[in-house]
Amino acid sequence: MGISDPPMPGKEFVFKLNLSEEQSREIGLYISSLPPSDLLFALRFAYSRYAAESGGYLMPGRKSLVKRETLSLTEDQANWRLNNWKAMIKTYREKGYSYPTISRIKKQVQEIASKKK
Repeated sequence: MGISDPPMPGKEFVFKLNLSEEQSREIGLYISSLPPSDLLFALRFAYSRYAAESGGYLMPGRKSLVKRETLSLTEDQANWRLNNWKAMIKTYREKGYSYPTISRIKKQVQEIASKKK
């Protein structure tokens, strides 16, 4: 679209949803406040997230992965993991963790291992 081209004519889109009164007001606010490009962006994001959740492949954030792996580690367990780090990397890669996530896990394990009783 060039600078002198006229804007494309808009197309009206009508759809029906069964909503509560509160949901209806909220959607009305979003539709009247946001430009169509932002509405489409939000719908694409919501659709992708829903598809990932339904398909069982929505991965939690890195922070929760790190916490899940390190939250209940004792100092002895942390030292064992550090002494066997190559095996731990293999295990984490088999779980599908990225190298940045593994690096964050190692940093947390090192902190746990260095704590004095």
